[in-house]
This record gives sequence, C-alpha cells and structure tokens, in this order.
Amino acid sequence: MRVVLKDCVWESQGQDLFLLTDPREVVTLADPEGRVAALFAAMQGNPATVAELRERLAADGVELGEDEVRDAVSALDTLGLIEEDGDGSLGDHDLDARHFSNLAFFGTYARLGRPRAEFVNAVRRAHVLVLGVGGGGSSIVQCLAGLGVGRMTLVDRDDVESRNFARQFLYHHADIGRSKVTCAEEWVRAYDPRITVRAVDRWISGPEDLTDLVEGVDVIVGGLDGHPEAHLWMNAAAVRAKIPLVVGGMTRSQITYYSVDPGRSPCVQCDWRDRPAADEPTAGGFVERSRARISEQNLLIAPMAAQIGSLVAYEALRYLTGFEEPQAAGAFVKLDLRAGLTPVRQPFNADPDCPVCPR
Repeated sequence: MRVVLKDCVWESQGQDLFLLTDPREVVTLADPEGRVAALFAAMQGNPATVAELRERLAADGVELGEDEVRDAVSALDTLGLIEEDGDGSLGDHDLDARHFSNLAFFGTYARLGRPRAEFVNAVRRAHVLVLGVGGGGSSIVQCLAGLGVGRMTLVDRDDVESRNFARQFLYHHADIGRSKVTCAEEWVRAYDPRITVRAVDRWISGPEDLTDLVEGVDVIVGGLDGHPEAHLWMNAAAVRAKIPLVVGGMTRSQITYYSVDPGRSPCVQCDWRDRPAADEPTAGGFVERSRARISEQNLLIAPMAAQIGSLVAYEALRYLTGFEEPQAAGAFVKLDLRAGLTPVRQPFNADPDCPVCPR
C-alpha cells in the first residue's frame, strides 16, 4: 500500500511543528528532533510504502525502524492526514470531473481503508424517496442531484402555479398548470442523465399510501402538507420500514428540521404523544386549541426554502455515507429567524409505550 499526504501546510518552530489543514485551527505537534517534519517532507506529493518512507528518511539522516515508521503512518491516519494513493479517483475521468467537489469534500473524512471515492460511490448507489417537491422539497431535489444521488423517487400531487415562483426553482413559467412531480422529474433528467428518477403523482392520505414506495429506499426526505397529521404518516411508514426519515419546514419565525433513526432514536409519534391536551388550562393547551385558527398562508420565501433544502439534504448525506453521526436524530433543530438563524437542538420526548417505535 502506497500512502500520500493530504493537502496541508506545516512549519517547524523550535521543538514544535505547527500544522494547518483548516484555517479555523492550528494543530501543534511536539517534534523536538524534527522527525515529524522529516516524515512530512518525505511524504509530500510523493506516494510511498512504509519501506520506501524508511529509505527516504534514512537518506535524510533520520534512522527509524520499519515498525516505527508504520506507527507514525498510523498516527497520521488517526489525525486524518493521509490516504492511500489513488483513493481520490472514481476510476473514470468524466465521473471524477463531475464529482470533483464531492471528492474534495469527502477527502477531509477519508482514512486508510475508507477512501473518499467510497463515500461518493455510497451516494451514487443510494435511493432516496422525496415526499413533496414544493417549497422545501424542490430545493432538496436540487441538493440531492448535486450530490449525485443515484436514484430518486419523487412524490407529489400538486400542479405548478404562479405563486410557487417565490420559492421553487425547478419550474418555469411555461410549466404553469403542469404536474409538479413530472416537471421535477424532467429537471433531474436534464440536470444529470446518470440519475435514475421516477415521478409518482399521488395524494398521500395515510401511511398505507407509502407502503409500495419504500422498498429499496435508503432515506426518506421532504415534507407533506395538506393534513395536520401528515408528518405522523411519514414517521409511521419510515419507522415500520426501518428507513431513516429527514423532514424540514418553516413556521412564521422558525426553520425546523428533524430526523428519525428507526430503532436508535425516538420517533415523531413519541414526541407527539407528549404534547399538551387542547383542554388544558395552560399556555401549551392554548397553543393546541389555537393552532387551527392561525392562518396557514405559506410564508416560505426563496432564501428559507434553500436553507431547508440544504439542511435536509446534508442530514440525509450523514445517513447515506456515515461521514459523521446524524445531528438531528430524535430531535428538532430549530433556526430562529429573529435570532440570526442560530440553531437550537430540542430532543424528542421518548415514549416507552410508543405504538410506532419497535420494541
């Protein structure tokens, strides 16, 4: 195995070596004898095996045993500083060009035995079910397409209207009156013909309407409107099928997204069962009594739709690749418009008697 040093900058100062891979932080390594700096110099831009590195170091006057060099390489891998030579390629020039930025992003998380190409290929193999291609959903579709998700099933029942253009970027004036999901399917095909996409023009009226759509799906994303319990239907379908769910939306003053990791996190039904009763003489009860009286006018504008799309797609990416743990599993992440969109995580209330969660 030939390893190569990732993109980084270092500088020796006295007995320390300063290392920079991200402008927000400097890593300081003790290097009183200059061996770490010598190892970096031996690796930079020049792939090598452990034996070859040992020879290069010896040529520079640094005598180390092969086990010592191997331990040093392992330590650099722990710090995320090296990868195997050639692991940054998908093996196809056109694919490497198409996924140039995606490969660069995952380079930060690549390790020996988990190359950056493996992360990208995981996305390319994935099947994502997108529920709703309206405000937030249309932006989710665009983000997933940019990531190169291999397969998408898009579900919606609405047609394109003039009022959609304040926040939905998949559609054109000529599409007014046409099925949204058909237009979204056409957009994906035109954007990247490598993506397999299926449009389902369907009204969802319960979890059973999703049963035939979840087979082979890796993540469910989006959000359904039109019924106050639509989020519970999505949750039930996802948990029963053991498929992660990521949902985003907006109230008057907050962007909210959450995810459910079946079998590992509480679900939406858990939290829903803990809500105040409408007849309670409390502030919570007042909210529940008054919820239906608040205007349901859609306040979502273009910047907020883009925010929702990116947050949901990024959480879905965590599930698809495991590059880091899901951040919203079993919790609402709320971004308050009045506080500069500062995120606050609010965990779901776990319910041991939840009728949806597996036991």
